Amino acid sequence: MRCARWPEYCCNALSGLLSSGRTGGNGTSRHRCEDSFDREERALKIRGAVLEEIGRTRPFAQSQPMSISDLELDDPGPGEILVRIEAAGLCHSDLSVVDGNRVRPVPMLLGHESAGVVERIGDGVDDVTVGGRVVMTFLPRCGDCAGCATDGMVPCATGTAANNAGTLLGGGSRLQRSGATINHNLGVSGFATHAVVDRRSVVPVGDDVPPEVAAVLGCAVLTGGGAVLNAGRPGPGDAVMVLGLGGVGMAAILAALSLGGREVIGVDPVSEKLAVARDLGATAVYTPDEIVSLGVRAPIVIEAAGNARAFETAVSATAAGGKTITVGLPSPDARSSISPLTLVAEARTIIGSYLGSAVPARDIPIYEDLWRRGKLPVEKLISSTISLEDINQGMDELADGKAIRQVIMFD
Repeated sequence: MRCARWPEYCCNALSGLLSSGRTGGNGTSRHRCEDSFDREERALKIRGAVLEEIGRTRPFAQSQPMSISDLELDDPGPGEILVRIEAAGLCHSDLSVVDGNRVRPVPMLLGHESAGVVERIGDGVDDVTVGGRVVMTFLPRCGDCAGCATDGMVPCATGTAANNAGTLLGGGSRLQRSGATINHNLGVSGFATHAVVDRRSVVPVGDDVPPEVAAVLGCAVLTGGGAVLNAGRPGPGDAVMVLGLGGVGMAAILAALSLGGREVIGVDPVSEKLAVARDLGATAVYTPDEIVSLGVRAPIVIEAAGNARAFETAVSATAAGGKTITVGLPSPDARSSISPLTLVAEARTIIGSYLGSAVPARDIPIYEDLWRRGKLPVEKLISSTISLEDINQGMDELADGKAIRQVIMFD
């Protein structure tokens, strides 16, 4: 017996019965494909931006690497929640998947910096509230591996493995398109109207935190702020220099300013971004060439540009006894040239900081409190709001270095 729908994909009813032991309510055999159809019918219908192919040529507005697709989203399983997405930021980490610098399995529903409202909870979840706002974070912590014992300095091994595989932290996918599996992006997949995520991938925030602010807390602020507060840990009066003034770099500027009592220096080749840094409160701004020619140095230097030349500039701009913290994501084959002798002779330290060495459940409430007290004006990082349909053009803006933080707003 063959299925009337898509017979080329249908199983043989008898072999399905013998191998699985599944029968219908009247004792008749049940096709595996019928199960998939039932799953599709039960699933929530959502809309999202699916990356179809990695490495398409620019401009992305023409090559359309992402398509806006109708998708099916399963109910949350044990330890998972359903979130209605309100806002999602466009980040260089998204761009690095689109352009092929970070290879991920496709098709994949992108987006990792987002926030929304909890609509449903799975079994075993008792510490979030339906109707409450949550920040979604792209590197959850299992709490049991060696990385989770490092107070944020090393990423969670379990979370990293799930992210690389395109699954949720607990394994598997909750996304389909016409019954075919769609991979998750960093356990979030926030470029969509809804998402099912592991409970450990969200942090609750107050209803007074606007959704666009909450979204940016989940990556730009965690990464840039954490580079300063967790990895850099400037001493009293230590100047902080930030190279690369996108969303992450500007968040680092804000975090350094929140400490007070120090010089905060912004560095970027784009004059408009230097002007924004000045408006945020940076005490000095320079182009990279000016840093080199003038010999400007600082004890804490944050590299947030994500390229080899910026890393070299950051190292050379680090004062004796100081720290260079690199949070950018260059291409895998990028290489830099630095002097080991200088590191030794000047007692300098280089620190790699992924997601700002963050423990999201610990750090997001800190940034939320700073925002609420007016010391971390995250809303000033948002350069524009766009629709989901404009996402490919948004990636062009990001690649051109024009945007600080574009945020998709959902109705």
